[in-house]
Amino acid sequence: MTVRVMLCDDQALVRSGFRMVLEAREDMHVIGEADDGIQAVALAAHAKPDVILMDIRMPNMDGVEATRRIVAAGSPARIVILTTYDADEYVFETLRAGASGFLLKDIEPVRLVEAIRIVARGEALLAPTVTRRLLDRFAHTLTAAADARPEVIESLTERETEVLSLLATGLSNLELADRLFLTEATVKTHVSNILRKLNLRDRVQAVVLAYEAGLVRPSSR
Repeated sequence: MTVRVMLCDDQALVRSGFRMVLEAREDMHVIGEADDGIQAVALAAHAKPDVILMDIRMPNMDGVEATRRIVAAGSPARIVILTTYDADEYVFETLRAGASGFLLKDIEPVRLVEAIRIVARGEALLAPTVTRRLLDRFAHTLTAAADARPEVIESLTERETEVLSLLATGLSNLELADRLFLTEATVKTHVSNILRKLNLRDRVQAVVLAYEAGLVRPSSR
């Protein structure tokens, strides 16, 4: 399967560098480029990419708003945020808006390609340790929103709620299985059911929602 990738960055040199790396792979095809958020939204609707590499800081419309609009439009594209440092204050807002993870712009080519393959398969790009670090970094934002939407989790079973609570602490599926004395396959089923019931794109959004709904708080870890 060929992964259709869209590049969104206001620096032509960055875009051309990524294009060279991706076009050298048989399973990658760059279907378009945008140099600001407005172009990114329009191109995503027209070109229908599988994966979008999205810079956060761009003129006219930044990557946060562009991500929000692309997701709101119903695009199935997986959005990966490009940033120069992982403590960027806008990273978390973009994940909350529907992005599936983020990458530093100086990432090694082989890791860039693997990251795109991961999100193209429908998996979230953030490792549990990165999820924990992000939650710690933006704990004040999450705490301020906690208890605002507790009703959204009412559709979950008791076991699914338990899985979501543990998932929000950054545990992997294997760690969840060990903690709950379940098979990893059973945990995957629970996670899939949670995403489906809550209409979430991936486990990154599940973690964010768990905190926003007050299921878990940063201090509980």
